[in-house]
Amino acid sequence: MEVRVVASDKEQEDAFFVRRTVFVDEQNVPEEEEIDQYEKDAVHFVAYDGEKPVGAGRLRILDDIGKVERICVLKEYRTQGVGVEIMEKIEQEAKGYPIEDIKLNAQITAERFYTRLGYETISGEFFDAGIPHVAMRKTIETVS
Repeated sequence: MEVRVVASDKEQEDAFFVRRTVFVDEQNVPEEEEIDQYEKDAVHFVAYDGEKPVGAGRLRILDDIGKVERICVLKEYRTQGVGVEIMEKIEQEAKGYPIEDIKLNAQITAERFYTRLGYETISGEFFDAGIPHVAMRKTIETVS
């Protein structure tokens, strides 16, 4: 498994393929909500099994916080550590920015996954795209 920071149009399309498969096809999120106006402002990540894209995510820097978004893994690759590898790569990338915290909105079904990675739940339950979520936060050490 290899997680890459997206550096080409093909890698970007691979990330969008995984996101559409998971969020639009599997979870019925409207595509216009999934692919949004923030795509050009984000650092994108894609996980590969050989040449097959199997996971994706993005990071946006908002003032003094990193916002992790759109973390997803194809169904047949879940529970194989792909999500952990994506999050590790995103956190590594985030350390290069002048931020102290990373925030994310986790689907309730993924809350335990993020808790195991050191994230703390900081909100009650809310709905995003019709799916229950909670906000979570983790402090990171920046690399100067």
